[in-house]
Amino acid sequence: MKVAGAPISWGVCEVPGWGFQLEPDRVLREMVEVGLTATEFGPQGWLPEAPAARASVLADAGLAAVGAFVPVLLHVAEHDPLPGLDAELDAFDAAGGDVLVLAAATGTDGYDARPELSADEWDRLLRNLDRLAIHARSRGITPSLHPHVGTLVESFADVTRVLDGTGVPLCLDTGHLLIGGTDPAELTRAHAERISHVHAKDVRADLAAQVQSGALSYTDAVRAGMYVPLGDGDVDLPAIVSALTAVDFDGWWVLEQDTILQTEPEGEGPVADVRRSLDHLRSLSS
Repeated sequence: MKVAGAPISWGVCEVPGWGFQLEPDRVLREMVEVGLTATEFGPQGWLPEAPAARASVLADAGLAAVGAFVPVLLHVAEHDPLPGLDAELDAFDAAGGDVLVLAAATGTDGYDARPELSADEWDRLLRNLDRLAIHARSRGITPSLHPHVGTLVESFADVTRVLDGTGVPLCLDTGHLLIGGTDPAELTRAHAERISHVHAKDVRADLAAQVQSGALSYTDAVRAGMYVPLGDGDVDLPAIVSALTAVDFDGWWVLEQDTILQTEPEGEGPVADVRRSLDHLRSLSS
């Protein structure tokens, strides 16, 4: 099992006003101290944007690069997503990352609301997904589409549309799928061969249900502790590990516990939960 870290577990997020943002030196050092050997890049601009500089920061920390979560506008006729994506893939070339985790961005900040698409916009989104996936593979990068709350691929119906209408692999985000109304264990059992990457999360189903009903915004639910260390929530992680093991899954398991920090944490801070999640995930694979 290849296990990596992600800066979101330390509260580092691309959403403006998300919370206190820790500096890379602390986050990367704590990843190494807890026993992780690789990481996703985090939001654009958190690590240096210049490819060589980004590679240097990770190498100095002693971490390998996995790749990056990249929100991309896919449904707008006047916008070509390819040039912006190529700029991010240039950093992959330098730093060694080989997994592109795409999200179908709405075009607005945050994940608390999303528009309804027309049939033409859905067709354009699906065509662009296939186009970007083919382009990523041509550059030696493994593509995946990340169903994500507050993006245009959130619900079970959205995920089904992607599975039926494209050839792009999926990033199995076990938390976002459950919050969006998809049972991640059922999806894994049904489509294990389609999964190229995993974001391993656990969530409280009671708070997820409040997001689904509209009683809580996604951001407020995160702030209330919807994401918990692996094993403490309601995601059937043993079933997911078993289903992917059965198909010899050899992709990354990226630990993610979406967190909002109000101030710089005292004491251990977020790394304590990361350690617990890492121990739990390894126990499932032994």
